[in-house]
Amino acid sequence: MRRHRLFVLVLVGAGALRGLVMLGYRPAQLYWYDSFTYLDTAMHMRPSAQFHPAGYPFLLWLLRPFHSVVVIAGVQHVMGLGIALMVYATLRRRSLPGWGATLATLPVLFDPGFLRLEHAVLSDTQLIFLVVAALTVLLWRRVPTVPAAACAGLLAAFAGLTRTVAVPLLGLLLLHLLVRRAGWRPVVALALAGVVPLTAYAGWYAANHGRFALSGSDGVALWARTMTFADCSVIRPPAREAVLCPNGTVVDAASEYVWAADASLNRLPGDRFSHNDLARSFALRAIAAQPFDYLRDVAADTSLAFAWAPVAHPKRVGSALSFPRGSWPLPDFPLIDKVRQEYDPGIRGLSSVEPYAGLLAAYSYPSFLHGPLLGAVLLLGGLGMLRRRRTALLPWVVTLFLLVAPVAALDFDNRYVLPAFPVACVAAALALRPGRDASGKRVLGKGFPGRGRSLRVQE
Repeated sequence: MRRHRLFVLVLVGAGALRGLVMLGYRPAQLYWYDSFTYLDTAMHMRPSAQFHPAGYPFLLWLLRPFHSVVVIAGVQHVMGLGIALMVYATLRRRSLPGWGATLATLPVLFDPGFLRLEHAVLSDTQLIFLVVAALTVLLWRRVPTVPAAACAGLLAAFAGLTRTVAVPLLGLLLLHLLVRRAGWRPVVALALAGVVPLTAYAGWYAANHGRFALSGSDGVALWARTMTFADCSVIRPPAREAVLCPNGTVVDAASEYVWAADASLNRLPGDRFSHNDLARSFALRAIAAQPFDYLRDVAADTSLAFAWAPVAHPKRVGSALSFPRGSWPLPDFPLIDKVRQEYDPGIRGLSSVEPYAGLLAAYSYPSFLHGPLLGAVLLLGGLGMLRRRRTALLPWVVTLFLLVAPVAALDFDNRYVLPAFPVACVAAALALRPGRDASGKRVLGKGFPGRGRSLRVQE
């Protein structure tokens, strides 16, 4: 433990900060309509036909005997500490000194964005945990074993069932094994372990909704993405799709078109998600007709991740780098009353509690340690690629994917940026790591502990 005392001290401090959040904000942050859809799905374990697959509700189902959203927040705070622990362990395994590995964990441990996300009934913390766990398993050895590859595939599948935008990660992990020439057994193990759960879930979804899929919202989301640039005089859609053309409704972010009452999709009869296939067809046609406009808007929204201070996008979303004081009542909806009765009778609006909230309000986290820092570590990882630091390739590519995929599929949101942070730190640290092992001895060869390879060192 003496070799890890710096990290242990930092971890204890981060744990104390999370305890303060638990005391200062009660019961937990609940969002309409995401949190209540998750909780309702957990009670009935039926795949949602809208935005939310059942991966996160499965965790809520496991915690159902406690009948407490406070317990959910507590478990997610522990997950946050676990993410930092995996980052630290991976980097120490890959020869970083203790101070360097500890430095890479600081954003996930102390950025208020992570603390607030962990305290909310949202799927993001679980997604980050699963993605980092999959990378930890694959990076633990130079060439992963068959059980490790299968474990990584299973974790990637669970990440995809937590948020469907993460499904392509499975392909990136497979590509990594092929590039590293890991052998056919790990490749097959990872593919099977990843594809089988996704296929089984799609079959379960089909049994409930009559369509072999993971969700019923992919087309709606992509249609909303195209509303920022679509020009039907260029697209020339067929008549059945032309009803989805922009109709003059203007909102401040692509994702807002999903909910805007006057948007063309929401003027069609029935529920918006009942038109998912039609919306997907229009969106793909729009992207094919205007590819550069699509790429321009995706690039512009992705760049918001590197702003000096978090950008409110859409404008109704507030900053995540501070701890406000006050109370935030819940709206009056039947689903909230239903979830309160079935899952947790103590569900109510979030309230700050003194003196703990006062201490958190005084917690100052510089904005340049958020967006600009992410840009810096992403750049460092890229520079490492030029130095042929191949171990940094996988986390660096995964970071880019985590940044761009949500924007390409729907829109930018500050909380969608957070999954990229710990992975970007791993990539940057691996790109800049010194040639030493965990005990501080200089590494002369390229050997790495594991799978029969010895580490050659000079005393």
